Amino acid sequence: MLSTLGSIREKLGSGEISSEELVQNCLNTIQGQDEKIGAFLQVHGEKALESAREIDRRRQQGEAMGALAGIPIAIKDNINIEGFHTTCASRMLENFISPYDATVIQKLKAAGAIFLGKTNMDEFAMGSSTEHSALRKTVNPCAPSCVPGGSSGGSTAAVAAGMAPLALGSSTGGSIRQPAAFCGVVGLKPTYGRVSRYGLVAFGSSLDQIGPIASDVPGCAELLQVIAGHDPFDSTSAPNPVEDFSAWLGQPLKGLRIGLVSEFETEGLQPEIQAALTRATAFLKAQGAECVTIQLPHTEYAIPTYYLIATAEASSNLARFDGVRYTKRAEGIRNLQEMYTQSRNQGFGMEVKRRILLGTYCLSSGYYEGYYLNAQRVRTKIIEDYQQAFQKCDLILAPTTPTSAFEIGEKTQDPVAMYLSDIFTVPANLAGIPAISFPSGKDQKNRPIGLQLMAPFFGEAKMLGVADHLHRHFAAPS
Repeated sequence: MLSTLGSIREKLGSGEISSEELVQNCLNTIQGQDEKIGAFLQVHGEKALESAREIDRRRQQGEAMGALAGIPIAIKDNINIEGFHTTCASRMLENFISPYDATVIQKLKAAGAIFLGKTNMDEFAMGSSTEHSALRKTVNPCAPSCVPGGSSGGSTAAVAAGMAPLALGSSTGGSIRQPAAFCGVVGLKPTYGRVSRYGLVAFGSSLDQIGPIASDVPGCAELLQVIAGHDPFDSTSAPNPVEDFSAWLGQPLKGLRIGLVSEFETEGLQPEIQAALTRATAFLKAQGAECVTIQLPHTEYAIPTYYLIATAEASSNLARFDGVRYTKRAEGIRNLQEMYTQSRNQGFGMEVKRRILLGTYCLSSGYYEGYYLNAQRVRTKIIEDYQQAFQKCDLILAPTTPTSAFEIGEKTQDPVAMYLSDIFTVPANLAGIPAISFPSGKDQKNRPIGLQLMAPFFGEAKMLGVADHLHRHFAAPS
């Protein structure tokens, strides 16, 4: 299986491989491995092959081709594709078929991408391990006894296992970067508003963002190039022009200022991750970059702030799943109240119920001011921390996660411990800034390690350029 987007495009362009052969290779890999890994909830095999044959026909006739013509891609199952199931890995939506395409799907279709299928996730994107899927268990291809991370664990596992060269995930509090770090792939959360959310099933509307997953940084850059841009169907979509995200790839690092967060130097940081951070810092300095210490003083409040805002928004967003229209409806009900209660009780899993209850509580009369509004005030402080930090540096370098992938079942009985696995990713989501995780070696148990870069609003291009340097450095033989 050809791993990088660049190598695949080169082979397609030279005629060494056809799109049909490429898609068939992906489907064969899925058939051979996914019973054990569990990355996909649905595989659109026949449709994918049909689309590949059409791309091959057009290529042979010399027609102009889109940027991703004939390239297979996996899609997280909270992003709508017309005519296919969108389950969000929940019993509540297991029979729902989308009547329309998300904007990112429309853009991918226009670019000629081929959809392999929909990937597993934590139910309604609520989780950090993909263990909260109601439909299937996913394991980490790099460490089968471990979780792949979450909530985009199916998408990152698919790329890590060579089932798909590209994938889309979504991030509310780190759901692209954290599983990317656990599975040894590249995952990017764009600036909030950079990519349309139209057609993404909402979890936390002020936090959610769709982003690319690939085996290397250039692949992420090219996929972001296709899906980014203003969308009139999304009121939070930014009008900023889409620049060339590959422009900084290969550019020298001399003169750049890289921030190192003093608050991220915690006792719980795995030694191998600290060593990777030290190695990355030494490389940057050797390339002529300046590394400066910065402060993000409100970081300690990020997790509680996030779990107030995200659960409050989830409580509101998930109120629409009531058993009346397109969701699961309980049987044998006697009245309307019982239909609401039993349908939601049977349709939602425990983690989703927990977050709905937390969110409803903090939005309730007498608690709204003390919890939700105060959380929004702290969020503003976190945003201000980043704004001040970026006056001293161009980018921020940090661990993606405090540890490498943890064992399956290790944290399912301790929600707080599970939530703390996102301690380094949540702040960027609260601030709305872009961030990318890239593979940075392995620990003593041969489990992948990830570091991340964060940039100011709409600073993806420079961030991608530096991430590419660092990823290549860690991938090179030592």
